[in-house]
Amino acid sequence: MKNKILVSACLMGFKVRYNASEKAQMAEQLALWQQEQRLVIHCPELSAGLPVPRSPAEILSAGGGTGVMHGQGRIIEKTGKDVTAHYQLSAWLALRAAQESGCTAALLTDGSPTCGSQFIYDGCFRGQRQPGMGVAAALLTEQGIAVFSDTQFAELVDWIAEKENPELSL
Repeated sequence: MKNKILVSACLMGFKVRYNASEKAQMAEQLALWQQEQRLVIHCPELSAGLPVPRSPAEILSAGGGTGVMHGQGRIIEKTGKDVTAHYQLSAWLALRAAQESGCTAALLTDGSPTCGSQFIYDGCFRGQRQPGMGVAAALLTEQGIAVFSDTQFAELVDWIAEKENPELSL
């Protein structure tokens, strides 16, 4: 059985990031997976109604995205506007898209308050990174979907190979 993968739309070349840019990572393997109809291309923030461009937003929570999803943190735009509810909705919509499509993994853009899986920003808008997950990455992980950052593409390829050909990993 071929595993399906939820992929951040910005990694596929769509200009949906907060600054209307993309982070195209159309590696040969991604192109192959797209031809095999394995990819579910999704932007959680757009699905929740956030505009492009939009003000940068960061998580204010010691617990990162998990804390925000459990009501113990907030997501604030650089302007000071609290956008927690929009980002919580974005996480639930990403989970729904993944579950409805049968995704077993997600390839998300690191650093985002939604999609970050290895790091997020510290909430002070100084460009300072800290270990942590965004709201969608945290929720997907909690629900058993393997989450990989855009810098972990090789690990995702290996994970898929092992899931689909376990006899090769012996």
